[in-house]
Amino acid sequence: MKTVILDAKALNPGDLSWDDFKALGELEVYQKTSPDEVIERAKDAEIVITNKVVIGKAEMEQLPKCRYIGVLATGYNVVDIDEAKKRGIAVTNVPAYSTDSVAQLVFALLLESEHRVARHNELAHGTWEKHDMFCLYESPLFELAGKTFGIFGYGSIGTAVAKIAKAFGMRVIVYSRTKKDDSTVEWVDKDTLFRESDYLSLHCPLTPETDKLINKDTIALMKDGAVIINTTRGGTVDEQAVADALNSGKLRAFLADVLSTEPPKADNPLLSAPNCIITPHIAWATIEARSRLMKEAFLNAKAFTEGEKRNVINL
Repeated sequence: MKTVILDAKALNPGDLSWDDFKALGELEVYQKTSPDEVIERAKDAEIVITNKVVIGKAEMEQLPKCRYIGVLATGYNVVDIDEAKKRGIAVTNVPAYSTDSVAQLVFALLLESEHRVARHNELAHGTWEKHDMFCLYESPLFELAGKTFGIFGYGSIGTAVAKIAKAFGMRVIVYSRTKKDDSTVEWVDKDTLFRESDYLSLHCPLTPETDKLINKDTIALMKDGAVIINTTRGGTVDEQAVADALNSGKLRAFLADVLSTEPPKADNPLLSAPNCIITPHIAWATIEARSRLMKEAFLNAKAFTEGEKRNVINL
């Protein structure tokens, strides 16, 4: 049995090993694969592993040997699920591998915003020594305790984020389509979430209902000086509306690990907006989370070769 990994580089830039997959049979690993290279590289493979390389109906029609597609992510929108089902091709994903890593970055972004650690570190190296006071701070610093932390979406990541917010002494309010039996947080409707949050963190999937969830109208509901954090999908945010709110001062800060187009276009309005901290889609990328992702992806594929279903989403 032949396995082809189409875009290995994002998950494994060289600090992990694909050797486990050799137990499945012949293995070919490609760092990146362009759309016009998919067929040639995967035509003889029964097992195809992808992260962001699209495998749609057109590709499947030319991959007659393919029996399994493993997605190196939780989201699987890069695969035409219905077409795969028609053809009896099993599709798997890897859920919840990065929960703790994403929750950690939410607060890395938030603490950077509220304490400007990187900037004050710069001041300590060369500027502080020339200052006439024992302390040196350039901008207002903010305390989290007692503030209201809103969470939109309460899956595994939203739940982990809530626990950390509570540890900081924050009031946690939550909106989710599915209400859990969790009395440690306050359950509110959408409008209340927007109106009462000092900090609003997004943890929902990108769906037609959440497309541009953050927009001119929902921002208008929010407190003056509120902060929005997005570590879910860039499409949940109307980036121009957020940039306008930052420029006007309606929002005090916007903190994001994701953008609507990645890498961003040079004219993305957030790149020039004030008080906007952006990291380049790294929340999932700790060594621990990537190791879990690789291991789980292997176990999914191994189970398939043994006639078992593991994280299969379409059959």
